[in-house]
Amino acid sequence: MESAGDPQQARAAYAGQAWQRAVTLFARADAVTPLTPADLELAAEAAEMCGRGDEAVRLLRRAYLGYAESGAIGAALRCGYWLCKALFWAGDLGHSNAWQSRALQLAATAGPEPECGYLELLAGEQHLRAGRRAALLDTAARLAEQARTGDDADLRAAAAMLYGIALLTHDQVDAGLAQLDEAMVAAVDGLLTARATGMVYCAVIGACQDLHELRRAKEWTRALAGWCDAQPEFTGAYRGLCRVHRVAVLTLTGGWPEAVREARAACAQLTAGYGEMVAGGAYYQLAEVCRLRGEFGEADRAYREALRRGWNIQPGLALLRLAQGRTRAAEAGVRRALAEADQPLNRARLLPAAVEILVAAGDLDAAERCAAELTAVATRYGTTALAAMAAHATGAVRLAAGQAATALPPLREGFRLWRDLEAPYEAARSQALIGAACRDLGDDDAAAMEHDAAEQVFRRLGATPAVRRAEPHGLTSRELEVIRLLAQGGTNREIAGQLRLSEKTVARHVSNIFGKLGVGSRTAVAAYAYEHRLV
Repeated sequence: MESAGDPQQARAAYAGQAWQRAVTLFARADAVTPLTPADLELAAEAAEMCGRGDEAVRLLRRAYLGYAESGAIGAALRCGYWLCKALFWAGDLGHSNAWQSRALQLAATAGPEPECGYLELLAGEQHLRAGRRAALLDTAARLAEQARTGDDADLRAAAAMLYGIALLTHDQVDAGLAQLDEAMVAAVDGLLTARATGMVYCAVIGACQDLHELRRAKEWTRALAGWCDAQPEFTGAYRGLCRVHRVAVLTLTGGWPEAVREARAACAQLTAGYGEMVAGGAYYQLAEVCRLRGEFGEADRAYREALRRGWNIQPGLALLRLAQGRTRAAEAGVRRALAEADQPLNRARLLPAAVEILVAAGDLDAAERCAAELTAVATRYGTTALAAMAAHATGAVRLAAGQAATALPPLREGFRLWRDLEAPYEAARSQALIGAACRDLGDDDAAAMEHDAAEQVFRRLGATPAVRRAEPHGLTSRELEVIRLLAQGGTNREIAGQLRLSEKTVARHVSNIFGKLGVGSRTAVAAYAYEHRLV
């Protein structure tokens, strides 16, 4: 028979990761006899894991004060760290900063406690968010050295996590990834508390995605999914952020229906009062997969929700505008985003979209510069996904410039790399361009096979816009561009100027278009373009 005032039963529920039950039993015990600071700390963690953020904040405050009053300064500082994090997740930055100041004052009254490292960790996270890279590296290196000899597994893993991220911001990729791997091993091996495990998983996967280190991101995301599934009652903010990372991987690997479900669940979870600070990421990922599926209205709404929550919605919004045929808006958006981005990895997020949009806009010189910059970033960081992006971009620019022969090698390299990464949509995009290059070179048989293979992938995924962009009636990508301009009333001279071709070349394209479509006038070409939604 259970005793309503026995905290031991609550501790057992906590140990079994029955988070809701633990919160209930701790509350019952607390109503009979006030909980000790140690039990308050456990109850706060259980509350945070099941999404009861306000309750976690109240319990952590009591635990902090109880520890401080009893002279357990180190334990109080540990609670102070998690309290500041909980307030940050809730979007209460003012109170988070106030409690940080209070913890710093408490630390100043005591000797060098090992748990002072939690305050260093908090400061390092603030340096990271503010982009203070030098201060971040200094703080993270100092903390990693201090935590390495301590017996606090949570702090050691968090220190390795922060140091790894700091090293990545200074282009020390191998050393940074080694630190992240060290943190992840501790999480996967079950050496950390639940809240620290969720934090490490999410931070490391996020860092790998920023670096485009997709193999690690996929591996750790699978491990994270297993950890989450083993805890049905884990519904807190970290679970929402875990879903966001999972959506990114599902989108890459072609699990789009599941990605939509997970994205919607993440949006609902992170807007339920605890996790608002990262809810924008959930809406952005939802918008991305909706855009790829051709659900433009929902994509537009999700981008707006992401923006409302402070998220950077480029390059997704620009790609949406391009898919909607609003090339000028797409070009303006991506150019503005590039002008604001200064760090190489931030620019690498934008450059593939910039190449696609600038090619569509006819600015091949700018597209070529973007492809060259992307190649330089890929060389600098050495990840497979960046190399695949750079190869595809280079091939796309060369193909648009009428250099089909030199476009084929990078396009084939991009296709191979995306296929190795098990990224079917991206691989199919490269294959579609390979088909276009083969057709430009007169190899219609190979072109048809490449095109059909790519189209099958697009249809299987439900990539409606990509299917629509597939070459109808054997038209090359350049001929499709000419058709769109013809449909808008452009003369040969105007088309030549916009596409940076000679009038003679445009005349040849027009003649080929007439022959392939079996028409004899520009009016008929325009009718075809509108009928097949090419404009």
